[in-house]
Amino acid sequence: MVQQRWADAAVAVAFEELDPVSAFPVVPGRRWGPGLWWSATTGGHVASGSNAMRVQLMVLDRDPQVVGMAGRPVRLLWRDGGGRVRSWVPQLFARYADGTGMLADCPGHPEAGGERAMKAAEAVAEACAQVGFVYRRLERLDEVVEANVKWLAGYRHPRNQGRPGLAAAVREAFAQPRPLMEGVEAVGDPIEVLPAVFHTLWHGQLTTPLDVPLHERALVHLPGPGAECCAVQGAGAGASRGLGDDTGRGGAAVGRVREAQ
Repeated sequence: MVQQRWADAAVAVAFEELDPVSAFPVVPGRRWGPGLWWSATTGGHVASGSNAMRVQLMVLDRDPQVVGMAGRPVRLLWRDGGGRVRSWVPQLFARYADGTGMLADCPGHPEAGGERAMKAAEAVAEACAQVGFVYRRLERLDEVVEANVKWLAGYRHPRNQGRPGLAAAVREAFAQPRPLMEGVEAVGDPIEVLPAVFHTLWHGQLTTPLDVPLHERALVHLPGPGAECCAVQGAGAGASRGLGDDTGRGGAAVGRVREAQ
């Protein structure tokens, strides 16, 4: 473990390359537990702690602006108004193509974590704002959107591109909006073509509304202005005092020893 000033760590450390600073808890009786998400963005695994977090990783994995992700890669330390040391480990980090980052938590419901989580959200949001990052408590997706994203995620692996030339034929078939199965059958055997269509939908090379159930009559087409896209749904957190200065109240980041090269 290495501890350093947050302002320095935010510039020098590749959080997206770090292992978790602590394990995700296992809650007895909960249907979903910790695991690993294979990321189509990075080609590697990202630690995940819950179903809610796994869904948000899916959403980030589809975002073309996201270039890296990690689960629990950093612990933030600060002093509150009474001088007491506080800490928080955000559930995930996402790196964007412009170099900025997002720390986020993925609560199963708005009140998850109670007062401690709310106060931590304020403090971490301020720390992120000081270095050009953002912090979010990511909201649960609509049930239909979540179901569609989970379905498409099953086809994220490159093996679903199919034989050479199939992806291009699929895009050509849906150059104009048409029902899913109509376009699929125009290309060839649905058993071969459907995985390629779902793969291109996952990667945004084709688009369809995700707020209605995905079915054989769903309209699929090439993306364009105003195209339907499943974006991260998050709520910005308010600001708090006490991080990022040099007065003894300032924040620190604690992470595993693997910094950006």
